[in-house]
Amino acid sequence: MDSTVRIGREKLEQFCTNVFLQLGLPEQEAIDSSKILVAADARGIGSHGVGRLWRYANGIRKGIMLGTATPQILRDTPISLVLDAQGAMGMGISKKTMEQVISRAKTIGASFASIRNSNHFGIAGFYTELAAHEDMIGICMTNTAALGVPTFGRTAMFGTNPIAISVPATKGRMFTLDMATTCVTRGKVEVYAREGKRLPQGWAVDTTGKGTADATRLLDDMLYQRGGGMLPLGGEGELLGGHKGYGLAVLVDILTAVTSGGDFGKSVMDSEATSARVCHFFGAIKLEVFRDPQEFKKDMGRLLDELVATEVADGCDRVYYAGLKEHEAEAESNRSGVPLTEKVVESLRKIAQESGVSFIL
Repeated sequence: MDSTVRIGREKLEQFCTNVFLQLGLPEQEAIDSSKILVAADARGIGSHGVGRLWRYANGIRKGIMLGTATPQILRDTPISLVLDAQGAMGMGISKKTMEQVISRAKTIGASFASIRNSNHFGIAGFYTELAAHEDMIGICMTNTAALGVPTFGRTAMFGTNPIAISVPATKGRMFTLDMATTCVTRGKVEVYAREGKRLPQGWAVDTTGKGTADATRLLDDMLYQRGGGMLPLGGEGELLGGHKGYGLAVLVDILTAVTSGGDFGKSVMDSEATSARVCHFFGAIKLEVFRDPQEFKKDMGRLLDELVATEVADGCDRVYYAGLKEHEAEAESNRSGVPLTEKVVESLRKIAQESGVSFIL
């Protein structure tokens, strides 16, 4: 397993910003994209962090991701916004769109937006927390390349299709649920393949629809859509609720792609060069439309306190609520540096050489 190197957060953000600037991104988009990428690593979500920088660099160089694209407004009402990203980088346009959603919600109480023809946008929880910091409930979803197999099926028909929701509480805390609607993300399967480990039972099926432990073969079959894929939350069949995860995954396709007129299901495909064009959904709801925000957050704080104070199962150390592990990891990263594997550091060093940007180590 790769050992870990810690790099100061600001240094890592500046390095990524310099790479994006060299690739031709406008300054603010380069800064925003870097902050979102590094936030993933800071929170311990390495599958969505700077290890993906090569995909963005490759996508920009090949003209698949367009740093200078101007989004097209498809529909605009006081409560909603629908955009065609025109192939823009996913992170910059997503941050701007969520900020617009928040601004409208401040006036009208709630607002929503969907985007089509975009690219990978990092961790969904970054955007929901922008709303939570403004005393709102934040909602965010994105579809992804088809990697998930429906209950009783054997062909990938939907993506990992994450859902994120953030709700603020007292003492600066917040509940942030940021989860894939498949059992695992592709990033975790990639880790198993890299380390030569067999997949746990119940994560995925092969081209026949039977369980598979071969991570490398699975990744190859999913890339070329030969069949097989990852199982929805709950796993195989209906006994443990796999059909519920399947339903959630399709719901994400509906809210992100059907609302925006974008691609959904098996039409969303990655390539060896870069990630697929995808669709996003954003929402913000003021706490004030329900009750006094301070009273709301007080009850939220009590709920979170009760969850972490509950009795711990034998052999376990503590109970968490959604987002607590990530927020604690982020606090440690801010103190001690952002943790990166040596393999990721080596990929950044290669990007620095190719881009003519000074490396941080």
